[in-house]
Amino acid sequence: MSYAKELRIAQLAVERACKLTKLVAESQQSGSVSKSDHSPVTVADFGAQAVIIGALQHVFPEDPVVGEEDSSILREDSTLRERVWSLVQESSSADSFSSEISTIESEEKMLEYIDWGKFEGGSVPRMWALDPVDGTKGFLRGGQFAVCLALIVDGKVVAGVIGCPNLPIDPAEVSKGSGVVFSTAKGEGAYCRVIGSPLESASKIEMASIQDTESASFCESVEAGHSSHGQQAEIAKLLKISKPSVRMDSQAKYASISRGDGDIYLRLPVSATYEEKIWDHASGELLVAEAGGVVTDMYGKPLDFTKGRTLKNNKGIVAASKQIHDKVLDAVQKVLVESK
Repeated sequence: MSYAKELRIAQLAVERACKLTKLVAESQQSGSVSKSDHSPVTVADFGAQAVIIGALQHVFPEDPVVGEEDSSILREDSTLRERVWSLVQESSSADSFSSEISTIESEEKMLEYIDWGKFEGGSVPRMWALDPVDGTKGFLRGGQFAVCLALIVDGKVVAGVIGCPNLPIDPAEVSKGSGVVFSTAKGEGAYCRVIGSPLESASKIEMASIQDTESASFCESVEAGHSSHGQQAEIAKLLKISKPSVRMDSQAKYASISRGDGDIYLRLPVSATYEEKIWDHASGELLVAEAGGVVTDMYGKPLDFTKGRTLKNNKGIVAASKQIHDKVLDAVQKVLVESK
């Protein structure tokens, strides 16, 4: 089955959301507030979730969305709500997508769209997974972050888009670039293009072709609290990896290895009780698979997107090219056994 229409709408929605996040970044007033779990959230999170769900609701009104945010803070804070609404209006007026994904007609409708993302997920025929600003700390520091949207059908990711507003199209450029959008659909390959360019201009990407781990490089989270850097260093020794790790926030790591910037992405849990969120991995899992890689948990199990808002049946993430994934997994297992 083709998901060409869904992928097109997802690309347009993510593009609009990326422009909104850039507007916030350029204003140098992120307006961060603190959620109950103390993670930073910004007006960009709320605005991006609103414009993306608004687009999905316009074209696929019955589709549920598992999103990261809800509107409770905005309903209590009129000043913050007005700032988000202003950004939603400005970003929507700056593109030519309205004929396909429409625009949000009112402040109240914006709040309704944000709350449409409260779906609890599970084993359903069809749903979207959305992270409006993945890597919020990266966003706040001016580093890498991503706008991520994936379509999940019968528990399998069939289409995904990752917008990386600060990632350069050429990896050799400086760390902050004009922005790239990555897109993929099941069986159709992986692609990237510069933000603002026609969808048809996307180029096919593939993971780097390597046969041994000695020539590989890691792509890791910046935040040590997100993944065990110590264990990953031990794994690097076992694999005889000498290249320095590339560290960045968000699903930009999946995007980077999918086009060959790096070769291995590990996310080893720092807590026995932590459960990965489905919106943090859905788009990236398919992108890497379509670019020639494999994504499993640290025990070699496929990621299971049917258990609600989290990957309850999985622990950790191991993403690498097909040629070396088994070797990486073996090293992960050895380090895990030794650390017990």
